Amino acid sequence: MANIHPTAVVDPKAQLADDVIIGPYAVVGPNVTLGARTQVGSHSVIEGHTTLGEDNKIGHFSVIGGEPQDMKYAGEPTRLVMGDRNRIREFVTIHTGTVQDGGLTSVGSDNWIMAYVHIAHDCHVGDRTVFSSNAQLAGHVHVDDWAIIGGMTGVHQFVRIGAHAMIGGASVLVQDVPPFVIASGDRATPHGVNVEGLRRRGFSADAITALRNVYKVLYKNGLTLEEAKKEIEAIAAGASAPDVNAPVRELLDFLGTASRGIIR
Repeated sequence: MANIHPTAVVDPKAQLADDVIIGPYAVVGPNVTLGARTQVGSHSVIEGHTTLGEDNKIGHFSVIGGEPQDMKYAGEPTRLVMGDRNRIREFVTIHTGTVQDGGLTSVGSDNWIMAYVHIAHDCHVGDRTVFSSNAQLAGHVHVDDWAIIGGMTGVHQFVRIGAHAMIGGASVLVQDVPPFVIASGDRATPHGVNVEGLRRRGFSADAITALRNVYKVLYKNGLTLEEAKKEIEAIAAGASAPDVNAPVRELLDFLGTASRGIIR
């Protein structure tokens, strides 16, 4: 049976796993599903059509599944879906989607989301990301696996942050950040490859060297984006080792879908 504090308000229609813990003065709405061992901190609100997986920990005073801050929203039953083992700290807000963009906000698994972070409607966050305190995502933002977003950073709507990218604190992003790239500033500009992060995650020395070469082609050789993509294609074609070819291909594929253009 779920462990619900006597002061919490939990709608009887909510679906709670037997070992969920609900803290003092928390509120859980009727369309909420909480997976096994999930914990909801004191004074937090879990509302909307919201599904959380297993082993999530929601900090105090967070609002998860709130209505979109979008003037077009008219009360449609849009959703928030979150995976497993996420750590959501104090005063975090994550909103449901809008019907204009599929009606879904999603957060994957094993993410570390620090205090006062905001994840707006229709955002899609992958796995093993880190959001430092006060990072703010506007609507429709995509954050791929292993990305790190520094504190006080603001991300414009529809921007995509590639896998293993690292964004410095107090940055402003108005265009896409390719995978593996470090970016910072207002407006954010590229500052090399996230070498230390890639080493920690087991990327080979050859893969890191290839990505450094790709970075030079993309940002140091004075090429247009289309010219750079052709040279990066050649680097990928010449990389027979799968552990080298795969990340280069991933970056190349990202460039082909960067709808807002990339930081320059």
